[in-house]
Amino acid sequence: MERYNPDFIEKGILEFWKKNKIHQKSKSKNKKGKKFYFLDGPPYTSGKVHIGTSWNKALKDSILRYKRMNGFNVWDRAGYDMHGLPTENATEKELKLKNKGEIEKFGVKNFVKECEKLSLRNLKIMKLMFPNCRFTISIWQKKKIFLPCLLMVGTGLDLSLQKQMPDHQKF
Repeated sequence: MERYNPDFIEKGILEFWKKNKIHQKSKSKNKKGKKFYFLDGPPYTSGKVHIGTSWNKALKDSILRYKRMNGFNVWDRAGYDMHGLPTENATEKELKLKNKGEIEKFGVKNFVKECEKLSLRNLKIMKLMFPNCRFTISIWQKKKIFLPCLLMVGTGLDLSLQKQMPDHQKF
């Protein structure tokens, strides 16, 4: 018996779905159904996708799939939180700035531009990761379970993406 290879199987499934426009078909088949609106509470783009983000996305995706399978016309949008203290802290860490005075020396406008660059870079990485969702969770019995995240999220990060990440964010 051949060993299960999730990378091979998942890649084939995702290619089939893309080629046959399965996601678009699943969304359009219920156009006349009762409306269900869903605006995804966003992950911060201040860091990498982690198990909490993945779990959150998987649970939300299961609800959207359930609603579609029950005939609802689902309107869904993902969002990203690209502002605030988490972004500032990540940018400070990346630039090795230690306090407000160092930010002022660096220049507030320059700092804001760096915050934007960090957020956009991480947004790009997240958008590339989400469709390739797969991760392993160690449970109490030290067994490994494979949990596909349906269509959205993942930590099966491609090495080419990892090269784009600052050292402090790499897996």
